[in-house]
Amino acid sequence: MTDYIAPLSDIRSALDTQGGLDDVLGLPGCEELSGELIDAILEQAGKFARQVLAPLNAPGDRQGCRLVDGAVISPDGFVEAYAGFVAGGWAALTADAQFGGQGLPRLVGAAVNEIWSSANMAFALCPLLSQSAILALTQHGSDEQQRLYLPKLVSGHWTGTMNLTEAQAGSDVGALKTRARPEGDHYRIKGEKIFITHGDHDLAENIIHMVLARTPDGPPGVRGISLFLVPKFLVNSDGSLGARNDLRCVSLERKLGINGSPTAMMVYGEDEGAMGWLVGAENQGIECMFTMMNDARIAVGIEGLAIAERAYQGALAYARMRIQGRRDGAPAAIIQHPDVRRMLLTMKARIAATRGLIYYTAAALDGAERHGDPQRRARCQATVDLLTPVVKAFSTDMGVEVASLGIQVHGGAGFIEETGAAQHYRDARIAPIYEGTNGIQASDLLRRKLMRDEGAAARALIADMEALDEPLSRANHGDMAAVRQSLTKGVAALRRATDWLVETHGSNPDLAAAGATPYLALFGTVAGGWRMACAGLAALTDGDEGSARITIARFYADQELSRAEALAAIVTDGGSSVMALKENQF
Repeated sequence: MTDYIAPLSDIRSALDTQGGLDDVLGLPGCEELSGELIDAILEQAGKFARQVLAPLNAPGDRQGCRLVDGAVISPDGFVEAYAGFVAGGWAALTADAQFGGQGLPRLVGAAVNEIWSSANMAFALCPLLSQSAILALTQHGSDEQQRLYLPKLVSGHWTGTMNLTEAQAGSDVGALKTRARPEGDHYRIKGEKIFITHGDHDLAENIIHMVLARTPDGPPGVRGISLFLVPKFLVNSDGSLGARNDLRCVSLERKLGINGSPTAMMVYGEDEGAMGWLVGAENQGIECMFTMMNDARIAVGIEGLAIAERAYQGALAYARMRIQGRRDGAPAAIIQHPDVRRMLLTMKARIAATRGLIYYTAAALDGAERHGDPQRRARCQATVDLLTPVVKAFSTDMGVEVASLGIQVHGGAGFIEETGAAQHYRDARIAPIYEGTNGIQASDLLRRKLMRDEGAAARALIADMEALDEPLSRANHGDMAAVRQSLTKGVAALRRATDWLVETHGSNPDLAAAGATPYLALFGTVAGGWRMACAGLAALTDGDEGSARITIARFYADQELSRAEALAAIVTDGGSSVMALKENQF
């Protein structure tokens, strides 16, 4: 497996030109930050990733996690790496300062999280879930829960998990059976949860499980679900650790990838019941859990981007050194062959577009949390809500496709584990399933985001895309003129598909739902093209480096954005056959 080198130039450019870093640094709470400080943070993150995390990626995949006498043992080196991660303050990067966090913008956190997941996705999953648990407790936890748990979670000395899935329920959270019986100031939790990432491990001294369960009087379905904080070790009033709680990991899944990350089956309450504390109001667990899930969905989208970047770096290195065939009568590295160049450019352009879309969304999240104008905060939050399923699904689908191309660039060597290309593909494949499958994300985009305001937020974002036409028309550059032409057609296709879905859903929801997945792909493709056009405009005065970015923007417009009209046609014209086949005809 090739070494990982954080693409700091690409990341920094995307922060500036697609994430609007200067605007974010002007938000309340960011006054003391500077571009120089951000550069230093990224440089140190890249160094830790290259020297500590990346070398553990392939060995961790080979060794995997083990369950020994009821305790999970991480791959060699992971415990020491996590200790270094905590000592470096990386766990506290974006958390609230009142709980020991550094309070950095979400935009900066997105860039750093990309670096962690590129270097070692299995390792990065642990702090990813802790960040979501921190957010849930910050927004919904009691003052006492925040006092007891947040400082240790923020520092990374304790980690967090999400416990939703049960064997009989899957993605149908309303069918869960885990029970919570009230007992004084706490509850007794009994039930089983599956697919719990880092449900048990030896990296931290305590694990804080966020568990969905039903109380005795809760109504059926999702309306009767509550959220509970259930620690592995009970926590005394002074913050010290007490007795082991009544919960344990009973098995670890054997998986396609991310073998360095333990995926646990957890059993709560084999004896008297695990002690848990209600987070938020009773029967409001879904609302609280969605705080975690939406945060995790953006983080999983970053994983898709990160794995794609790692796969691209490996493919590029191989293409430069592999001599095969001839060009101009001489033996040639395969990077000189047109089809290999096409694959590499496809990888690079998709990565750049996706990075731009993710960073734009992260910046909107900063605006929603920090902006001084309530109307501006509301607009930013509407943008985040709309783009969250797009970021999650479009980015993770892209990650799988790019990792697959990485194998193809390697040829037969890519199918051999030693090159590392296969591991990237295996690791990438979980991300379209995490935090609600990508089909669920498409349904969410249609039913909960698009129809909630009858397309108002989507049309507002489309109008922002259309507003780029005027500066593009003044660029006076041949490549950017081609980008403008493709973007104009793509945005028009997105607007047409959006209008059709809004009009159709009320009278024929199944027909609209049949177009949900291609609509999400259309939205991501066009939004990515929009961000690429912004990057291309900014690159016009950047010399050779800018010239390369303009070429990549042109390639994306020619090869990716040009598919928008076909995707729109699938949305508006391709749904009638989806439900036409009888079940026994499959």
